[in-house]
Amino acid sequence: MFGEVVAVAGVDLEILQGEFFSLLGPSGCGKTTCLRMIAGFEEPTAGRILLLGQDVSRLPAYERDVNTVFQDYALFPHMTVAANVEYGLKVKRIRVQERRRRVREALRMMRLERLERRKPGELSGGQRQRVALARALVNQPRVLLLDEPLGALDLKLRQQMQIELKSIQERMGMTFIYVTHDQEEALTMSDRLAVLNQGRVEQVGSPAEVYERPATSFVAGFVGASNVLAGDAARAVTGQAAAFTVRPEKIRLARLEEITGADEWTATGTVREVVYVGAFTRYIVDLDGGGELVVLQQNLAMSSMQVLKTRGTAIRLIWNKEHNRLLAEPAEPKGTEEEVDR
Repeated sequence: MFGEVVAVAGVDLEILQGEFFSLLGPSGCGKTTCLRMIAGFEEPTAGRILLLGQDVSRLPAYERDVNTVFQDYALFPHMTVAANVEYGLKVKRIRVQERRRRVREALRMMRLERLERRKPGELSGGQRQRVALARALVNQPRVLLLDEPLGALDLKLRQQMQIELKSIQERMGMTFIYVTHDQEEALTMSDRLAVLNQGRVEQVGSPAEVYERPATSFVAGFVGASNVLAGDAARAVTGQAAAFTVRPEKIRLARLEEITGADEWTATGTVREVVYVGAFTRYIVDLDGGGELVVLQQNLAMSSMQVLKTRGTAIRLIWNKEHNRLLAEPAEPKGTEEEVDR
């Protein structure tokens, strides 16, 4: 808590050794506060933090076998790349020869050997990010904490670094705990992830489990694009008012007269909007039974002019019943709903 504000409430997580684990959620959900408590920068008002079975809840940050990489990198601008990487080893009073060996190894791993004499101001964003990683990894922590470290990079470089980070983690066998609000990052890199909302965990699972079988409407809407129908709109499709979700890419467009199979759900409606995005098109369909569904369809043979002509067309939507997921809504959180993500 921060005063009367509850930042994290009821979070119970077990992260396996050697796992790439992500904390995913919107700004203000408490994910960074969780990371700061693990790092020792914030002290929990209740509960415990165990590292390899040891209770570190009241230990100061410098006594915990973890290192943190921040979004702003926090490099020393007056030091060279090599000096930045070596700094933590100097603080620990590691012998000179061992320091130099570990710095060389870290620079090689991050492909920074030719940049060791440069200063942070002479580097690109991606290079500075690798220096920050090298500085953290050179200390050989049991756990590496990463607080949205790719947030300042452009899209192409961010995607490259996602692959690189996962590769580094697998090679080293180190536990990575990664904070992000970017669902693609979490799905791309994680062995498992926890989706947080208002200081609580909505769901924990592998990327495939969380994406294919979202437990709540929040998870369905936050992790990837998803459709949610409930009440009368759901009853018109399934015969029941229970809320369900279906992913847009699981639905196909068909002619009104097409006959569906026993293992398929179907709904009719009118295409209200068409958004052409090159490789695929997004269709927004107003359903005759109420509500709307979004459909994603690859443009395997159709041109942009052809797909745009479908606007205003009456169509049938069809998807396999196995792609419907009933949503079990969580109980209302107790106490204040206000939270902080620091």
